[in-house]
Order: sequence, then C-alpha cells, then structure tokens
Amino acid sequence: MNGAINSFEDLKVYKLSRELRKEISGLVRKLPGCEQYNLVSQLRRAGQSVTSNIAEGYGRFHYQENIQFCRISRGSLYEIIDLFNACSDEDYIGQEELEKLKEFTLRCVQLLNGYIRMLAKKKAGESNK
Repeated sequence: MNGAINSFEDLKVYKLSRELRKEISGLVRKLPGCEQYNLVSQLRRAGQSVTSNIAEGYGRFHYQENIQFCRISRGSLYEIIDLFNACSDEDYIGQEELEKLKEFTLRCVQLLNGYIRMLAKKKAGESNK
C-alpha cells in the first residue's frame, strides 16, 4: 500500500485510538465489580466514542463537519485521562501505569490535532477556489 487514505480505518489516529480502546479493555477487566456501572462503563463508552466519532466525521461530506466530530473525539480523550486519574485516586492503578496510559492517550490527542489541522487546511484551500 502506498500510504493512501481510502477509509477512516487507514488513518493513523484511528488505528492508535483502537489500540487505546484495547488498553482500556485490559484496564477495566482489573477493576473491582463495584465499578461495573461507574468507571468501567464510563471508560468503555469514552473509548468507543473516540473511534466512533473519527469514523462518523470521516463519513461527513464537509470538512467542517469532520472537524467537529474530531473535536468530540478529542473531548472523549481528555475524559479518558480524567477517568484514568480517578482509577489512580481509588488505588486501582499505580503511578507508573497511570503515566503510561496518560502518555498513550496524549499521543492520540497529538495525532488527532494533526488530523484536525490537515482538515482545516483543506477546508481553507477549498474556500479559496
């Protein structure tokens, strides 16, 4: 493959966000049963929101719509960081694991910000025609 983007599944940010979702799945399996409807549910929903909004935005016709869905994804990524902090506050994960998870999540934010910048440039180029 030549690096062409033929689907949202080809986007680096989507691929990395899927990996983050897998990390979240591993974490929630370690959380106590009393968190099943709190942290577990919130983490799963936020992780799913990231990839779902990237996919939905990709399917939109206009760049601005895509950007808006990416912004929703970015909000979910920051929600995930807060939920990781909550896991740490409750002593479900240690500081080292917390830092690793936050670093991974912030890498997703960086890629998503780059994707948003690229979409904004394309939008600006389109409006200059």
